[in-house]
Amino acid sequence: MKGIVFLDLFPILRDPIAFETLITHLVHHITTHTIPNIEGPRKKIDVVVGLDARGFLLGPIIALRLGAAFAPVRKKGKLPGECATATYAKEYGTDSFDMQVDAITPGQNVVVIDDLIATGGSAKAAGELVAKLGGKTLEYVFVIGLDFLKGHEQLDAPSYVMVHVED
Repeated sequence: MKGIVFLDLFPILRDPIAFETLITHLVHHITTHTIPNIEGPRKKIDVVVGLDARGFLLGPIIALRLGAAFAPVRKKGKLPGECATATYAKEYGTDSFDMQVDAITPGQNVVVIDDLIATGGSAKAAGELVAKLGGKTLEYVFVIGLDFLKGHEQLDAPSYVMVHVED
């Protein structure tokens, strides 16, 4: 689509060393920055939430390494069981995300992960779902950030971006 820039994460996934380095970097960030900044006695991530669809590639591996659960956020109507829904604006329209209502329990510490943040709409919707279910989003983690779109300003918690794209 005109005016939309798509960045491809898949070459990293085809290179086992690059993929391992990416996962190790993200886990290191969470264990050395996110977890130490948790207020209160429970210094642990309970749930890693991955956004449809590339967050599904990163999230489960990171969750396993953290000893946390993984919860997918999918496009509306794609998850079984009872779901909570949040609608968000995209660069080219609107969409809705679902999360199973038993994916997060009240008081759980959550990290939201996706490959890219642009305008922040989908990540914001994921954060709204976490809040609806009683969880606390500690941080949003992205591989790539399109900083010029200022998506991080939409979020209710700090964000971490590995690679910043200015224009």
